[in-house]
Amino acid sequence: MKRRNTPSKQAVLDILSQSKEAMSHEAIQDKVDIDINRATIYRILKQFCEDGLIHSIVAEDGKQYFAMYMDCEGNTLPDSHFHFRCTSCQTITCLEEKVDFSLPQGYNVESVNCVLTGTCIDCR
Repeated sequence: MKRRNTPSKQAVLDILSQSKEAMSHEAIQDKVDIDINRATIYRILKQFCEDGLIHSIVAEDGKQYFAMYMDCEGNTLPDSHFHFRCTSCQTITCLEEKVDFSLPQGYNVESVNCVLTGTCIDCR
């Protein structure tokens, strides 16, 4: 279904596409330079997730973060990719490289929602 583009949607999309890290709703709201209320931003983010433009990450702090489905070169990330939250600078980044893990025999992974926590390269 084709959705109408609005200045509000474009503002949120511009913010997310310019960010290298996943952003919380509050961080997006702080960066929006036009008047958009909190509920509208939530609706836009939900719609973008449904349309596959962005994905949401729930970190161990219980907050929901949002990021584009593309890496730094504009390639689409796989649905099942890992994320990394730095405990020092509090950023969450999508890990573009595949992270290997193993499960006991008989388990079949359909999707992954995993946030690894530690110190990023910049804060190390």
